[in-house]
Amino acid sequence: MDMTINVQLLFSGLAMGSIYALIALGIVIIYRAADVVNFAQGELVMLPAFIAVFLLDTMGLPAVAVYPLVIICMGLVGFIFEKVAYYPLRNRSFLPVIISTIGVSIFLKNGAQYVFGALPQVMPRPTDVEVLVLGGVIIDPQYIIIIVSTSLLLVAQHFFFERTMLGKMMQATAQDKDAARLMGIPIARMIAITFIFSTILASVAGLLVGPLFYVTKEMGGMAGLKGFCGAIIGGFGSVTGAILGSVFLGVIEVYLAFYVSSAYRDAFAFIIMILVLLFRPQGILGERIAQKA
Repeated sequence: MDMTINVQLLFSGLAMGSIYALIALGIVIIYRAADVVNFAQGELVMLPAFIAVFLLDTMGLPAVAVYPLVIICMGLVGFIFEKVAYYPLRNRSFLPVIISTIGVSIFLKNGAQYVFGALPQVMPRPTDVEVLVLGGVIIDPQYIIIIVSTSLLLVAQHFFFERTMLGKMMQATAQDKDAARLMGIPIARMIAITFIFSTILASVAGLLVGPLFYVTKEMGGMAGLKGFCGAIIGGFGSVTGAILGSVFLGVIEVYLAFYVSSAYRDAFAFIIMILVLLFRPQGILGERIAQKA
């Protein structure tokens, strides 16, 4: 086997796994805080890519201003999402909320087509460098940007949850809402912030993956499902598991697509997920279960 090709595949897999990890993290933190699976997470990846293309191409704004502006806009979308799709149903069972998130997914997909059109769009790359050659290995610079950006974001997220009071309150809410309420933590506010944070993670994923592919209304659907698969493979409910499972999925998917068949690339993710559910249903790290007081 050609080592150069394998290294190129590894970078590609790590980049895609990083995208899946950001999506999976958004799914997991909402699940931990609100006990619901957000099936609109993929569309929250698609929407910021469309907004960025509009601001970069149509409005002519510089990238340094567009990216922060898109993230702020998506934070607002996350706040509205929580107030519309979750808050009115917060005292109901999980099923109505899941159906609500599916409705938001359909609305965002068709809304994007209505506003931005049905034709695929191209998102400009943040750098003019087309390829990087490192020791004979040809690497797309966008892969480096994705891996580095995701790594820095994960470090910042760890610092936020472990070293800040707001992060600790969000963790307390996710672990036990009743106990957190007795401690004086505003549960409703923490859940709203969690939805905003999850949407920002999805928006970063959309901005990072947008330059690699055409921006279409369908781009987030499969990415969202693979992020969901990554969360299950790692151990649904585990933040660390979501990261490891997603990166593992991204790498294995790329290698299988190259050495087996690229026609079944999307199917490999679900095959791996099914195998994990059959032989290790708790995932790679196992679902974290705590005894509540």
